[in-house]
Amino acid sequence: MDSAKPKKSFLKAVQRELLKNWQLYILLIIPVTYVIVFSYIPMAGLRIAFTNHRLAQGLWEAPIHPEGAFHHFRQFLGNPRFWELFNNTIILSVYGMVVGAIMPLALALVVNNLVILRFKKTVQMVTYAPHFISSVVIVGILVQIFGVRTGFINNALFAMGFDRIDFFARPGMFRHMFVWSGVWQSNGFNAVIYIAALAGIDPQLHEAAVVDGASRLKRIWHIDLPGIIPTFMILLILSTGSILNSGAARVLLFQNPLNISHSRVIDTYLFERGLGMGIPGGGGGMPQFAYAAAVGLSQSAIGLVLVLAVNKFSKKLTETGLW
Repeated sequence: MDSAKPKKSFLKAVQRELLKNWQLYILLIIPVTYVIVFSYIPMAGLRIAFTNHRLAQGLWEAPIHPEGAFHHFRQFLGNPRFWELFNNTIILSVYGMVVGAIMPLALALVVNNLVILRFKKTVQMVTYAPHFISSVVIVGILVQIFGVRTGFINNALFAMGFDRIDFFARPGMFRHMFVWSGVWQSNGFNAVIYIAALAGIDPQLHEAAVVDGASRLKRIWHIDLPGIIPTFMILLILSTGSILNSGAARVLLFQNPLNISHSRVIDTYLFERGLGMGIPGGGGGMPQFAYAAAVGLSQSAIGLVLVLAVNKFSKKLTETGLW
């Protein structure tokens, strides 16, 4: 009897909440349904990572791999290319994550401190616009700028008596081209979050600092930065989860047989083995869905561990975390 009372009171509380805010819960149905249909239900397909799946077999018909459920995972970890793929992915992702975190923060601080309103809006518009340009167009623009024969940079170098430089063929240039083109494309969009966080800082703090004689740089250092550190840490934690996802589409656009030693990452390896696609410097062949599912699941598992670790570290350091 005693245990039945808390259940009834809980159900009554839920009923009152639903009746009170029924409009909000109706709106919530759409995003919840989207997440369930496109994020949770497809997780059933991860079963093939542990099976000897063939193309003609259904999801539940494929038997567990005869050499063990974790055969594909051991095969991936024992692959001679594993460390090359892992190193390229980590270097590219960490490089992009660090630059992609600092640059929007710096842009937001600059925009927030601009005095001329028209110039401020122009800067925001110019930096935000590349977000709406596709990666294919971005790479095409870079080809027009850095191309060997038609690129503006190489034509300028040749006119000054220097040799032409094939930026896209040099393995060492791939990471810089990839990361900084991504910054150009998404910097303005990512800065919007920091600009919104800066708008929430109490103006009285700045007014008091001005009265005390603080310069603009000191106000940025002692007021603006501490005010957006929680937002910065949350975004850093979220980006850590995708540290092994380099973005296969953009990598493939930059990839060619000459820079393959630096541009072959786990995501492109998934395309090569999972879909049987031949990539520059790669093989192709028959699709290996089970093997690709195991590689993708390994990426997700490592990302989950990193998110948990960084979230715990963030809570100890700044008392800010996702949960």
